[in-house]
Amino acid sequence: MSTPQQQIPILYTPDDRLNRPHVNQGRELRRHHTAQYYVHRVKESLSTRVSKLICAVFLSLLFIVGLISFILWLSLRPHRPRFHIHQFSFPSLAQENGFASAQATYNVTARNSNLNIGISYDTMHVTLYYHNQNIGEKPSLPAFYQSPKTSTIIQDTFVRPTLVIDEALWAQIVADRMRGKVLFRLEVASAIKFKVMRWQSKWHKMHANCEIGVGPDGLLIASYTIPKCPVYFG
Repeated sequence: MSTPQQQIPILYTPDDRLNRPHVNQGRELRRHHTAQYYVHRVKESLSTRVSKLICAVFLSLLFIVGLISFILWLSLRPHRPRFHIHQFSFPSLAQENGFASAQATYNVTARNSNLNIGISYDTMHVTLYYHNQNIGEKPSLPAFYQSPKTSTIIQDTFVRPTLVIDEALWAQIVADRMRGKVLFRLEVASAIKFKVMRWQSKWHKMHANCEIGVGPDGLLIASYTIPKCPVYFG
């Protein structure tokens, strides 16, 4: 009966292990591969860091520019002018022969509430309405410039033939007076542009509508002096 051949283990000394070609070759390959890998990782890491740095700098600059623009917009944002009706009288309402001597006098202020922005006005036209019917229209002020934080008075009188009222319309006005109040509407129209130092905007068509209530005495009712006249563009 034959016995299986036993393999005798071979022991290598440290010097023998260093001289083993297949072992040394594998280690050299593994060492060579590991060096390339880490070089690639280092290059990739540097590229990523540079890219992140560039993005961070760009986003920081973008944020700073946006913040500065927002602050400038808040400080230089143009506000539309503010109009108030201060006085209005239709004295012929209290007169027996008022139809023949009909006239209307108004006093309106235009306020530039901007801190650093001036407003240039083209010729200003004022129109008087009764029940949305045009009963008077005329130019009130020539072109002018309004400095920041200043007010301009707009006042004039409508008389015949500028004030157009026939007998039928006068009868309606008298009927309203008998009921205690006559309602008119005063429209101030112009073209304006805003100006900051040497910069100025394009022209914008502006309209301000002032609601007016007149008592039997032909004078403006005090409550109509409180609200601002609505201003719109177009």
